[in-house]
Amino acid sequence: MGKFFLYTAVTIIVIWSMDSININQIFKKNRIYQARIFYFLLGISLIYLVTSFIWDLFITVKII
Repeated sequence: MGKFFLYTAVTIIVIWSMDSININQIFKKNRIYQARIFYFLLGISLIYLVTSFIWDLFITVKII
């Protein structure tokens, strides 16, 4: 149950932080769907990596 709340908190933080990126200048013109898929996969990857890192840190330090 604790990992669910951690995923929720990290998801909110990742979405908030990714909102500051202007991805329109990174991708080629007329590649809207590819850019959206990449942006989505990047967000999912960041959420997973950050949550796994924090969870493993909690387990290692024995906070939980």
